[in-house]
Formats: sequence, structure tokens, C-alpha cells
Amino acid sequence: MDSVKLPVLEVRTVALDDAGELLEWTSPDAPLAFLRRGDGIVGLGEAVRVPAASWTALADAALVDDSVGMPGSGLVAFGSFPFRRDRPQELVVPAVVVGRRDGRSWVTTVGAAAAERTPLGAAPTAELSPGAVTAAAYRDAVAAATRAIAAGRASKVVLARDLGGSIPPDSDRRATLARLAAAYPDTWAFAVDGMLGASPETLVRVSRGEVTARVLAGTAAPALDDAAPLSSAKNRSEHEFAVRSVLETIAPLAADVSHTDPFILTLPNLRHLATDVRGALAPGRSVLDLVAALHPTAAVGGTPTDAALELIAELEPLDRDRYAGPVGWVDAAGDGEWAIALRCARITPDGAVTAWAGAGIVADSDPDAELAETGLKLRPVIDALS
Repeated sequence: MDSVKLPVLEVRTVALDDAGELLEWTSPDAPLAFLRRGDGIVGLGEAVRVPAASWTALADAALVDDSVGMPGSGLVAFGSFPFRRDRPQELVVPAVVVGRRDGRSWVTTVGAAAAERTPLGAAPTAELSPGAVTAAAYRDAVAAATRAIAAGRASKVVLARDLGGSIPPDSDRRATLARLAAAYPDTWAFAVDGMLGASPETLVRVSRGEVTARVLAGTAAPALDDAAPLSSAKNRSEHEFAVRSVLETIAPLAADVSHTDPFILTLPNLRHLATDVRGALAPGRSVLDLVAALHPTAAVGGTPTDAALELIAELEPLDRDRYAGPVGWVDAAGDGEWAIALRCARITPDGAVTAWAGAGIVADSDPDAELAETGLKLRPVIDALS
């Protein structure tokens, strides 16, 4: 971290009368966004990119004039981190940030940058087909995972498969994100460094010292009755692993940690078993500390973590890149909102599309059922590009 030369940023936030459609304030080919029900923040351009470990030093040195004082105003950086913890984690500070929360809008500029608004273009379309993991290969991997679990190597492991396709390089990526956000309004609609999606899972949120998280594990098709995820022993076991993992990880970093009883979170394409966690952030900590500690949760990796990651490396012949990694934003105070990059795809500058979905495998998992679950989880991206 000492070798990174950090600039002194001059940051100014002022109120806007009405930001309107937030996605119009970000770039068509490289959008930066973190939204929910039309509120949130979007970014335009890039003032600086730094390692996540350098964020506190960059924020401490910045000259910030913030007359708004809302979550997401002032100095803000976006991040989309790799699933693998041994890969670099970077944050990007946009040249311009436009935000809206609780009926108030604002614009933040770094240096002499100016905000620019452009209407959304047409949504691109793409046919997605199997990538590195075919349906048959995924069934085989699930069967191998259940054997490994029976042998005592792990209690749960999450295995993913992928689809690939392409869109024209000059397509408006914002239009795809707008489709996802409209179809799944209760999710985090995000776009950072080519990753875009609509995630239902809050990894962690910190606002003025309050920590909140939402754990999702255990899935059922929407045609099933409300009790289906709770009544399944497989789903209950999978969910308990995930909740226990989050509670044990948060405990050293927060006080007064509590959690709700499991409840059903209903989305347009499926239902999840969910638990909300709450606590008070420990002094001297930031949302990035929690992100680093929590990732990967049992919901996207498995348990025990190291054993599950070994099985993923053995049984999953694909690169997750930033799928199932943390995605969100952090401000100068160390507050922020981070989701897990699920129901998402990576779109490269030349238009190549890769989408991923995974399922939690436990001892009694059925390969056909797990394949079907990944199909449900791929629907948001498939539909957004159809």
C-alpha cells in the first residue's frame, strides 16, 4: 500500500432539484450504478482507481465539500471484487456521481469534471448458450460433490455453471440494467467494471454505525407454496449453514448482533429462504472490513470455507471472475452498501457476455434439481437479453 501514490482529490457535492432517471447520468458503454427501486447512485468517468487497501488513506487526504450529507454523497468509490480472495481488489472513484435517496437528489464532482446526461438507447439482445459447464457436466459435478460431502470433506459446497453469448460492442449496457431493475425492483441493480446484474442478496450495509445483512440460502420455484423452502430438509440445512457463517464472522466486528427468524423472500422467478442480521459496527471499522471478513459466505462458497473452496477448484472447470464476489460502494466515512454479485453477467468492451448461476450442494442434493435451480437463477439475465 505504501508504494501506491495517492492524489489529493477535490470533491464537491451539491443538491439537484430532480435527478430524474439516474441511469441517464452514467455511461452507455461503461455504466457505474448501484440502485434499488430507482434510488441509489450512479457514476460517470473515472477520477482515480486504487487498491481497496488504500481507500482510507485516499479518503483521509481528500478535500471534501459536501452540503448534502446523505449516504452516497461526498467522496464515493464503486467496487466489484473477484470471487477468489487472492486476486486484486480495486475501487474506482468516478469523476461524477449522481444520487437520489428519500426524495433528495445530488451531484458530486471531482476536480473540474462536469455531469453529462444522455437518454437510454435500445436494449441489446443475445442468445446465450452453455459455456465451460454443460448441463451434463453440471449434473456430474453435483454427484461428485455429494460423494465428497458424504466422505466428510465438507458440509456444503456451491457449484456454478455458465452461459455465453455476445451483443454488439456499441450497445447501451444501461438499457439491459434498466430491464433487470424494472423486472426485479426489490434487488440491488448494479453495474461496475462490466459486471451488471440484479442481486437479491445484501452482503453487508453500514449506515451511521448500523450494520445490516441479508442471508439467502434455500431456493424454491415460484409455483410451489410459500412453505416449500422451509419444509425442505435440504433447504433448511443449507440456510442454517449460511446464517451461522455470517453470524460467526460478524461477531468480532460488531456488537449487539441479532437476527430474524427465517422468512420467505419472494421474487418474480423464485423464492428464497432469508434471514436478516443486524448489529452495531465496532469502533475503527468500516464496511470494507466487513466485506473482507464475510466473503465468501457459505451461501456462495460453502462450509467449512477452505474445504468448500478446494472442492470448487476441483469440480468447477470455469473462472468465476467476479461472479458471487462483493459489489457495491464505500464512502469517506467507511459507510456503504455491498451486495453479492448474483443474477448477473459480465459484458466485455467487445460485447462478449458471460452469465453464471450456482446452487448449494449438501449431502442429499439431487443433480437434476440443482441443475433446474441454476436454470431459474439464470432467467433474469436471459430475459433481460431476450
